[in-house]
Amino acid sequence: MEKKKKKFKETTVGKLLLGVASTINPTLGKVLEGVTSPQEALAEITKADVPAEDKVKLQQMIYDHQQVEMKEISERWKADMTSDSKLSKSVRPLVLIFVIVCTMLLIFIDSGFITFAVDDEWKELLQIVLLTVIASYFGGRSYEKGKSIGKK
Repeated sequence: MEKKKKKFKETTVGKLLLGVASTINPTLGKVLEGVTSPQEALAEITKADVPAEDKVKLQQMIYDHQQVEMKEISERWKADMTSDSKLSKSVRPLVLIFVIVCTMLLIFIDSGFITFAVDDEWKELLQIVLLTVIASYFGGRSYEKGKSIGKK
């Protein structure tokens, strides 16, 4: 059974963004009604014909939300590292290694080195996962390091 993907305006973040946008400026709420992703929402906010201060308010709220989200992820990772379980301590590096190995294998398959057909959907999925894992691993570590340097 295939799971139907929610439209952006039906997600929790989408509802929050539309509600806040309507509160700040009703025009922004109308502009964001048809968007399907956060990226499209940010693009529409930039193009909207509303006062710059309203755009700045909404963009600041989105930025603040992203900062809180990064902090929560960092706290979760910190809890994993203080755990007694070796698996919880090594899950991020293992996932990173696994995804990179899968990507290299897919490159060999796609180049014809190994004769096997891989659909484009799987290639796109692996690309998204690879980018997410690498950005999360190295971006999260950079955020943690910057935070620890800032405390000193």
